[in-house]
Amino acid sequence: MEEAKWYVAHTFSGYENKVASNIETVVENRNLHDWIQDVVVPTETVVEIKDDGTKKEVERKIFPGYVLIKMVMNDDSWYVVRNTRGCTGFVGHYAVGDLVNVIDGPLEGFSGTVDAIDIPNNSAQVTVSMFGRETSVDFELDQLEKVKD
Repeated sequence: MEEAKWYVAHTFSGYENKVASNIETVVENRNLHDWIQDVVVPTETVVEIKDDGTKKEVERKIFPGYVLIKMVMNDDSWYVVRNTRGCTGFVGHYAVGDLVNVIDGPLEGFSGTVDAIDIPNNSAQVTVSMFGRETSVDFELDQLEKVKD
């Protein structure tokens, strides 16, 4: 059997957990554990500072709009993921035979350009390039790290 690799599926905004749950349900119901081995919505716990100065821990999605899937790519596994409600497709080429494994090894940090810094609100707006697409993301200042050239 072919070795499973990590792929990235794009979802409607806010549907990441629902897509992951639906894929896991289909895998259970159809006994597809050999083909679709893991479904992940990466999250992190961050501390938010409210207007009144109180701190609150919240869980945020690291890659909003994306679900990571460890799977053996074939027509059937592709069909299961691609036809899950809320999933818009895979990141990469769209022909099944040409779909590329976009994650090879551990996920590394992303680099970006800081567009705006809002010190009173402890936030910064950063343009990052991930999965071949530029997007604007808001970060808390303690989530960012200056990278030396």
